[in-house]
Formats: sequence, structure tokens, C-alpha cells
Amino acid sequence: MKPILVFDKVSKEYPNGTKALKNVSFEVHEGEFVSVIGPSGSGKSTILRSINHLIPITGGSVYVDGEEVSGLKGKALRNLRRKVGMIFQNYNLVYSLSVLQNVLHGCLGYMGGLKGIFGRYSEEDKERAVELLKELGMEQFCLNRAADLSGGQKQRVGIARAIMQNPKLLLCDEPIASLDPSSAKTIMDILKDMTHKRNIACIVNLHQVDVALAYSTRIIGLSKGEIVFDGPPEYLTDEMIERIYGTSRENLMIGGTDEKKDAAYCA
Repeated sequence: MKPILVFDKVSKEYPNGTKALKNVSFEVHEGEFVSVIGPSGSGKSTILRSINHLIPITGGSVYVDGEEVSGLKGKALRNLRRKVGMIFQNYNLVYSLSVLQNVLHGCLGYMGGLKGIFGRYSEEDKERAVELLKELGMEQFCLNRAADLSGGQKQRVGIARAIMQNPKLLLCDEPIASLDPSSAKTIMDILKDMTHKRNIACIVNLHQVDVALAYSTRIIGLSKGEIVFDGPPEYLTDEMIERIYGTSRENLMIGGTDEKKDAAYCA
């Protein structure tokens, strides 16, 4: 099966000399749920932003659905970005608009000219947006302003907006870092369920090792811009966790033994 994403010896050096990625190579296939873990500054966010060309890479190649990203511009790049949905830590909603309008923004990549500017969505798009919100338990909030929602509700709207794109790949940059433990678990359950049902490849950046272990089909561990682990969760040993983070697994948890389960969902 052809991979939906290929990183081929990718490097990224920022103007200040920071080497965020060093010769990184991996592939992601349809239906995979991949968590990327590692300490702050390890390159997790740089990987995500390289995929849809939000930042240019310094060396190597990134391929999405068989197309090399770095060579695309204008309409070709916009067409590629339709295939890549993104979910943000801080939601990136338009808070003055309604929940339904925010979800419909997922269609903008398919709309041209005045239709996109004035938000002239089709009835079919509106019906699909309402169905997505219903699937997420948010149907009753369709006409509410996004500003009036809780953090967990805002992230559900962000997920619905991304799914509206009909993406082949979903990128999630610390999607639960701003949420309380209960909301964080709900969001991870939703992400796993919705991507699985639609066979969408999903890459999630996480600080929480136990969350990665609980939800992933595969984990990529980064340290100082290099992949030091790439495999199924059951192969991620305590020794490997220490290699990734430079400290023991116990030191990554908040509180004592009885609190570890809850701590896995904390920011």
C-alpha cells in the first residue's frame, strides 16, 4: 500500500542556527494513529508544520499522497492542503462566528472566488456540518458563538472543521494540552474513533507518554531533532522513554502512583 506521508532524510535548520530536524525519515499509511513524543524543542511541531509546508525544510523531501510538498506553490499547494486537516492546541476558531460557521470553514479549500469570501455554502455542506456536530454531541450548539464554548467543546468544533475537509491525513498539535483531564480523554477518544471510522491517517504531537501508549497504533520518539524510537506502543520500554526524555518515566508523571492515570491527561 502506498504511504500517505513520506519523510525522506528531512532536515530543518532555523536562521538562528537551531537544527530542529536532523535527517528524519519515516512513512505513515492510511488508518495509522501515530503519536509523536519528545521533550520541548525535540522537533515535534517542526515535523507537523513541514508536512503542509507551513515552514520550508532545509534538506530532504516530504511527500503527501505521492506529491513532493516543497516544490508546490499557489493553487497546487492549496489543493494539497485540502488533503491535510489540522487541529491546534489553542483551537484557532473564529470566536465571533457560530459553531456551524466555524465547521463550514473546513469547506473553504474547495470554494473559489466570491463563494469563499461571502461564505456561500451549499445546502449539502450545511447538512454535512450539522451531521458532524451531531456525531460529536454538539448539535444543540450549532448557532452558539464559538466564544461561548468550553475548551473541550471548542476542540470538538476544531475536529469537526478538520473532518469537513475530507482529509487523508489529520495533524494534531498538542490537541489536549489546554484541557482538563476529563475533556482531554473525551477528545482523544473522539480523535481515535473518527479517524478510525474514516480510515484517516492521524499524527498527534503529545507531551503525555501514557496517553500515547493508550491510543496509538505507533509511536515516534524524538530527541534533539532525531528519531530515536519508531514502533508499536508495546515496544516502548522505560529505558527507551529515558533515552527520549533524558529522565525516567516516573519523573514525567505528575503526583504519586494513585494520580498517574489522571496525570496522563494533564498539560
